[in-house]
Amino acid sequence: MSGRRHPILAVLAAIAAIQGLGLIGYAIYDIVQGLTVGLTGPKEVSNLPGLVLQIVIFAALGSGLLLVARGWWGAKYGARAPFIVAQLLALVVGVPLLRAPDSWTQQVAIGLIVAAVVGLVLAFIPPVTRALLESPDGAG
Repeated sequence: MSGRRHPILAVLAAIAAIQGLGLIGYAIYDIVQGLTVGLTGPKEVSNLPGLVLQIVIFAALGSGLLLVARGWWGAKYGARAPFIVAQLLALVVGVPLLRAPDSWTQQVAIGLIVAAVVGLVLAFIPPVTRALLESPDGAG
């Protein structure tokens, strides 16, 4: 690739980084809510182990997406598969959120779906595949 990063790889890195930071931000939000408001909701689903597990899952997924963003930035071929899985999960979460009763959640769902679809389309276009294969760190 002659030392220049393909601009689409930078876009893919940005999508993954924003999603990763969003997930980590949500984990931090859960920590703050847990400490300030406490556990709310039905007793069966609102308990300390459940909250801790949720925080760990969101933080781990967010950290993973930050690593994927770094992989896209460095034109690593291995960034594609986990990115695609993350975008499919984003669609699985985003589509049902469109039916949420409040407009804020619906707007988040739209943003999530748009980012996932754009990311999936960009991840499969031929220039990205070429950039990954021609990279010294790529598979080619």
